[in-house]
Amino acid sequence: MLPPEIELDAELRKVVTIRACCTLRLFVPIKGRPAPEVKWTREHGESLDRASIESTSSYTLLIVENVNRFDSGKYILTIENSSGSKTAFVNVRVLDTPGAPQDLKIKEVTKSSVTLTWEPPLIDGGSKIKNYIVEKRESTRKAYSTVNANCHKTSWKVDSLQEGCNYYFRVLAENEYGIGLPVETSESIKVSERPLPPGKITLLDVTRNSVTLSWEKPEHDGGSRILGYIVEMQSKGSEKWSTCATVKVTEATITGLIQGEEYTFRVSAQNEKGISDPRQLGIPVVAKDLVIPPAFKLLFTTFSVLAGEDLKVDVPFVGRPKPAVSWHKDNVALKQTTRVNAESSENNAVLTIKEACREDVGTYLVKLTNSAGEATETLNIVVLDKPGPPTGPVKVDEVTADMTGLIENHDYEYRVSAENAAGLSEPSPPSAYYKACDPIYKPGPPNNPKVTDVTRSSVFLSWGKPIYDGGSEIQGYIVEKCDVSDGEWSICTPPTGIKNVHMEVEKLVEKHEYKFRICAVNKAGVGEHADVPGSVIVEEKMEAPDLDLDMELRKIVNVRAGGSLRLFVPIRGRPTPEVKWGKVDGDIREAAIIDTTSSFTSLVLDNVNRFDSGKYTLTLENSSGTKSAFVSVRVLDTPSAPVNLKIREITKDSVSLSWEPPLLDGGAKIKNFIIEKREATRKAYAAVVTNCHKTSWKVDQLQEGCYYFFRVSAENEYGIGLPAETSDPIKVAEVPQPPGKITVDDVTRNSVSLSWAKPEHDGGSKIIQYIVEMQAKGSEKWSECARVKTLEAVVTNLTQGEEYLFRVMAVNEKGKSDPRALAVPIVAKDLVIEPDVRPAFHSYSVQVGQDLKVEIPIAGRPKPTVTWLKDGQPLRQTTRVNVSDSTDLTILNLKETSKEDSGTYEITVANVVGQKSASVEIITLDKPDPPVGPVKFDEISAESITLSWNPPVYTGGCQITNYIVHKRDTTTTVWETVSATVARTTLKVTKLKTGSEYQFRIFAENRYDQRYEFRVIAKNAAGAISKPSDSTGPITARDEVELPRISMDPKYKDTIVVNAGETFRLEADVHGKPLPTIKWYKGDKELEDTARYEIKNTDFSALIIVKDAVRVDGGQYILEASNVAGTKTVTKSVCGSWTTKSLGNYQHHKGFYDCLLDPAGQ
Repeated sequence: MLPPEIELDAELRKVVTIRACCTLRLFVPIKGRPAPEVKWTREHGESLDRASIESTSSYTLLIVENVNRFDSGKYILTIENSSGSKTAFVNVRVLDTPGAPQDLKIKEVTKSSVTLTWEPPLIDGGSKIKNYIVEKRESTRKAYSTVNANCHKTSWKVDSLQEGCNYYFRVLAENEYGIGLPVETSESIKVSERPLPPGKITLLDVTRNSVTLSWEKPEHDGGSRILGYIVEMQSKGSEKWSTCATVKVTEATITGLIQGEEYTFRVSAQNEKGISDPRQLGIPVVAKDLVIPPAFKLLFTTFSVLAGEDLKVDVPFVGRPKPAVSWHKDNVALKQTTRVNAESSENNAVLTIKEACREDVGTYLVKLTNSAGEATETLNIVVLDKPGPPTGPVKVDEVTADMTGLIENHDYEYRVSAENAAGLSEPSPPSAYYKACDPIYKPGPPNNPKVTDVTRSSVFLSWGKPIYDGGSEIQGYIVEKCDVSDGEWSICTPPTGIKNVHMEVEKLVEKHEYKFRICAVNKAGVGEHADVPGSVIVEEKMEAPDLDLDMELRKIVNVRAGGSLRLFVPIRGRPTPEVKWGKVDGDIREAAIIDTTSSFTSLVLDNVNRFDSGKYTLTLENSSGTKSAFVSVRVLDTPSAPVNLKIREITKDSVSLSWEPPLLDGGAKIKNFIIEKREATRKAYAAVVTNCHKTSWKVDQLQEGCYYFFRVSAENEYGIGLPAETSDPIKVAEVPQPPGKITVDDVTRNSVSLSWAKPEHDGGSKIIQYIVEMQAKGSEKWSECARVKTLEAVVTNLTQGEEYLFRVMAVNEKGKSDPRALAVPIVAKDLVIEPDVRPAFHSYSVQVGQDLKVEIPIAGRPKPTVTWLKDGQPLRQTTRVNVSDSTDLTILNLKETSKEDSGTYEITVANVVGQKSASVEIITLDKPDPPVGPVKFDEISAESITLSWNPPVYTGGCQITNYIVHKRDTTTTVWETVSATVARTTLKVTKLKTGSEYQFRIFAENRYDQRYEFRVIAKNAAGAISKPSDSTGPITARDEVELPRISMDPKYKDTIVVNAGETFRLEADVHGKPLPTIKWYKGDKELEDTARYEIKNTDFSALIIVKDAVRVDGGQYILEASNVAGTKTVTKSVCGSWTTKSLGNYQHHKGFYDCLLDPAGQ
């Protein structure tokens, strides 16, 4: 049993900090027997549904992908088994934007402001809260507008609000990672306050136990409807006010008072925001019955009624105590019946008369009497009835035909009735018969005839009715014309005339002069004519276009977004001008409705928006000229999008933006700009700054290598306008740093081979290519000579003997780096270097039947010729044995090696400078040959004999491990093993039979030739043993052999460049069977572990670390791995920049020669 244990890593004992959207991994080793049960929890019980938990007996792992601010906090790990329990915790801080602020409250509301308070967010996103952003939204709108984008306290007064409107408010916290989640008011807030106190209070009535009060409404309701009024009272001598009534009207009766007690009253108004200050009754009130002399409150004293209808006479009065009421008619007490009766109430006396008649007419006296006095009032009642008939006879003074309802030339008699408000009287006696007729005459001349217009073939006339119509209705008008050239008058209208008082006289001869006259027609005939003044020449009347702009259109026409724009302009001109509406710097929307006549033109545009702002032009044109005017229209709206949004600069963690103000400011001054960013992998924008007062901004703290969209919006007093957005995502990267050190790999008479190291930083974007430039000596111009995607290039077409400078630039998608120049100039000439051959090893081993490839490094300029000898004779090349050469290697290939391939191979390299040779030995591994005879018998006795022999000529490529000696009695054919483990070349054979004849034979055995047989015996629990199985037959006991293999990281493929004083390392993976022996060489000298050369070889890897590099550390390093199957080598060149070496007149860095010459610089 083992109690649970938790091994928290040192990093987990600190606060684990992680960026939002990354993956949280908590790996914790655990112990315990039996395997403990694992449980992960959060400190405050938060859910772990998003977490992936993996647990074994030795560890537990919690993974949360795509973390956010809510994943911050304490993660508690509890493990438990039967031996106990153990608990540990890990604090995690997610670097994110903040959570929502807490406890948002409305502290105060007035008729134009709202004061907010809140608490900081529970989760600050792992960074200090820099400021808060306060926003508002009218309940009728969907978009929030910024109130304050840089609030440094936890409260804010939002003012300049519209009284009576409802608003929502929200607050967001901001830290260095951006703007966090909002906290919002759950319900809209009405911008109002408590009402003002009620107006003047009036005491309406007092009794011994009640008071009736009334009051005026408050002068201002605080922006919210009055819900009711609260009436309070205070007894004399008491300081306590108590509520005695709550009402919704401006009047209340307070009951339950104590007679004789003195009270003070006050009234408060209440709306949804609270209770107003109270308005107090000016004087205290004593609860007692009032004594008031009777008095009438009549508005009038005469009452009228139609005969047969009911009359109700209401007489209001005052009096305390209630007065007695008595009625008199014509100085006689009124006799009450079912038709006439009188009633009285507290404040009224009512006399009711049903079906009034003439007998009810008269003077009525009302008398009021109480203990305080009496009062009387006289009332007059008038009953309205129909009059009597008029007195005759009826006389007819004049007869015409225009009396209503009469038919002309008919005979009529007449009678008369009188009528008043009550109705008609009986008719008078009828008159004699009279005929209805009226005398008529011809009408007078039409009034004010005139010419209103003239065209090339017509004249427009107008006139008025005659002043005298002759006593008969005008039935029409006759128009006549006269061509002055012939003097004859002709009628232009039908003979019966026309009804209109205007006419177009058509089909006139152009350029002729005409006169016109007009006559009116009635029943009596055609009246006197009226001449149109002067004569008229028939020709087209020309008038230049003109228009009348209303004074309102001469100013800027302001219209709210969503409203309708209506432009009405009167026009004139002959002929009727052609009308064109236009818009400066744009087109009028197709939705515009344009209506044009000869006298006006109008443009109507409904549901206008910011893009409808601008200067509208109106152009009139006819044959007489043109006329233009413009109307400036300003649509009051949020601004349009800023223009010309550009990326000014990009670095590896920032983007600088610039833009120009919107073309349309929405009719109000631009207050500020809002800059937002969005990662290309996300859908939502996050605010960068909401109160920018310039037209540029540097967006920093961006993630290097990520893609972002950016957008900018302008804000005016009407809200936030349309955004301008980058069309493509912007990668946050910059031009790369220059390439690393440049190395010259080769020089010829017309080419240079260069290589270089990658830049230390790619600027956040992948390197696309490298540009190589060169500059000839004496020239200031750099010209491009190569573009490559690798870290090397060959520059050709150079001029022999010319001196050149070279430089290299790295290119990514953001541009070119600064150049890295080669330190010294290069002369284009062939190098002359003495040949050299340096085998990595002196011997190579291979199993018979397997292939062998021997690579021998060579050097020299010009390229040397290579010759191979075997055992002093030229190597005979076949398809199985052949040699191939490359620039720096000569390679011997042996396929299916045989033991004849073993021997000494000599390699000779030669060029015009000299010659050099080296040799290697190839060992083939196989079974050994038989030992060399004859077998000698050194000592012979009756029972023994001593044998001796010589080792085999061919040992199989490895040491002889033992000899096997067999004997055979010559009388039999069976060979018996004397010994299979003879270590030397002599053996004493004993236990022989005296007198017998024996033959002996001897085998040599190396490590590849030992043979064994195997069989298996079963044994059960009872100890019984079975018979052995069949033998496996002889099996040669030999190791599994595999030629050594060496693999190195691709970074070691090229020459390693080292600066003086630096530390460098060479490492590789090594494999082979049996395990190879690993050695490091520099040149032909084996390296040993020293203070500067630290060698750390294992069974499967090789590592050498060279510290504080100096010049002698440059050169070729050779890694050798060898076993019985053979040897494998790998050569690596190390170049250093520590001195300059001269070869003839050619100067270059020593590092170049370190790669070509031996380490000693020979």
